[in-house]
Amino acid sequence: MDSPRWTAGWVALWLLCAAWVRAENTTSLRGADLLKTDLMGVFAHPDDETGVAPLIASIAKGSGRVVTHVYCTRGEGGGNMVGTQSGASLGVLRETELRDCLERLGVRHCRFLDREDFAYTEGLGITLEKWGHEETLERLVRLVRAFRPEVIVTMNPAPTPGQHGNHQAAGWLAVEAFDAAADPSRFPDQLKKEGLHPWQPRKLYFGGTGPHLATIITTNALPDGRTPSQVAGEALSNHRSQAFGNMANSPWLRRPQVLQLVKSVVPFSPNETDLFAGLPVAGDLPPRVMPPPPTPPPPSVVPMRFLPRIAVSRYEHWVREQGIESSSVSFAADVPVVSGEESPIVIEISDHPGTAAGTVSFRVPAGWKVIPERIEFGGPDRRSTYYRILKVLAPPQGGDGTLEAIARGTSGESTARVRLHPVPHARIPRASSPPRVVADADDAGWAAIPPISIPHTNVWEGSVTNAADSSATARFVHDGQRLFFEVRVADDAVVSNIEPDDIRGHWRSDSVELCVGPAVGAEHTLGTFKVGIFPFDRTGKVRAARDADANPGPIEETAPGMRLASLRTKDGYLIRGVVPFSEIGIDPSKSGRIALNVLVYDGDKRDAAPGENINKSRLAWAPRSGVQGRPEDWGQADLE
Repeated sequence: MDSPRWTAGWVALWLLCAAWVRAENTTSLRGADLLKTDLMGVFAHPDDETGVAPLIASIAKGSGRVVTHVYCTRGEGGGNMVGTQSGASLGVLRETELRDCLERLGVRHCRFLDREDFAYTEGLGITLEKWGHEETLERLVRLVRAFRPEVIVTMNPAPTPGQHGNHQAAGWLAVEAFDAAADPSRFPDQLKKEGLHPWQPRKLYFGGTGPHLATIITTNALPDGRTPSQVAGEALSNHRSQAFGNMANSPWLRRPQVLQLVKSVVPFSPNETDLFAGLPVAGDLPPRVMPPPPTPPPPSVVPMRFLPRIAVSRYEHWVREQGIESSSVSFAADVPVVSGEESPIVIEISDHPGTAAGTVSFRVPAGWKVIPERIEFGGPDRRSTYYRILKVLAPPQGGDGTLEAIARGTSGESTARVRLHPVPHARIPRASSPPRVVADADDAGWAAIPPISIPHTNVWEGSVTNAADSSATARFVHDGQRLFFEVRVADDAVVSNIEPDDIRGHWRSDSVELCVGPAVGAEHTLGTFKVGIFPFDRTGKVRAARDADANPGPIEETAPGMRLASLRTKDGYLIRGVVPFSEIGIDPSKSGRIALNVLVYDGDKRDAAPGENINKSRLAWAPRSGVQGRPEDWGQADLE
């Protein structure tokens, strides 16, 4: 038996030779052969490879396949936990971190589409609008045709709550590029002027669950003795600006990697263990194989549904257009309604052979009301599709409710359901003599303004022990030109770990976020005013920056008319402020109702390092997962 010294020596020599052979093989390649890729990952930002990093390590380090990653942005719109770089300078830092990460993972090529990481948004539509849908797709298709990947791995574009709009866009574009790269009529100048040729990738996968799954084990030893999960943890730790410095020992990296096959030129298999199963396939343009059709729903006597939110309707149309219904996410209709008011919702009723006419009645929970209680369709005015606007009266207090529609036609009954989630409503009085914005224990005129309660149970992320741990009340008033606000926060451990030159990423520490939208029901935040307020920086001053709206940055630059004051209280802190309507984008003579939300971020780590992300919980006046990026779920307020 070899001694441990000789065994270690032979392993080292083997690794050195393997590295030399790989380098020799790489340097001997020329032209298109130098670019030929086995797997291409398409992501939105640096660090988005996190979810598939063990998989990438197993493919690149374990089997020696060529991996190329494409990123839509350089992540310049994100936070920074290790320095003061922001904007384009942060993008420089994050690209460097990314390249260090990818080198450890074994990724050979890294390319960027040079799109802007402009803000946190759940809006796919605004992302593609700002990036330029066709131009961005053209850039991605160029890379697909140049690198000719066998397999593409990307992000699931479903608009699930909390899913970044940039993430949705990366998956959306990758799915479209799968077909567009093989179509000579798409971006023909790449073929005529750039020397490229159409290329059909063989397979495309989303991360996540569903039918046609591939499950990849990432705990098997690589040639160097480490496991893919260990390599992934060490690699991802390079994303220190995103607080990934301690990723090396993350236990979830050891879980099997599960991906869903979405598009393919080889037959779909329900349970793969290798992304390259069925490959290689000869030729540049093998025909696409369609997946087995999804199981059809039970036949409906009267097809009908409640219209979902815009993002869901767009997604449903797109998956049909792409022929990937079997891989799509199903969304139950879930729409906001205003507490204590009548709110409109829309029901769609489709014509069906054998159903000449009928009626629809409704069932709502106790305390709710729907108007009208019954509608008719068909008859003399029969047409293919009927849309009816209903009014739903939600009780002033209470949680979500389900509205059920029961259609009765000549051949039977059908039902449809919609989940209704009430959002709060408030009135913002007008004051001829507004309260003072001062750091003073005196109420300064605020006590007469009706309060808005944010109890400790209004959690949309994290956990809160009790009202002393985190809770708040807010007050609003206006004078026709300016919006005044006070937020009193109960917090049993106020932390001030933000440096004066690091005023961004308010979610990292104790802070309050004020969200105001000139129009209720907006899909994304680019038409809103969102500002994150630190009650105290490390020098004790109140500081704030706009975030994830059309004009992010410190308020000294982006909202120069805004004034703030803060004060420590016996049970936490309070923030008072005033901001001109002109900086919010509101004309009070025309805007009777606005969207409004107040978010409270709490982190109880008293010994937090400067700039450290200590966020423990998030409350909101209108709480819902991902609500900071979805104005349609904010509360509503009337300017009196």
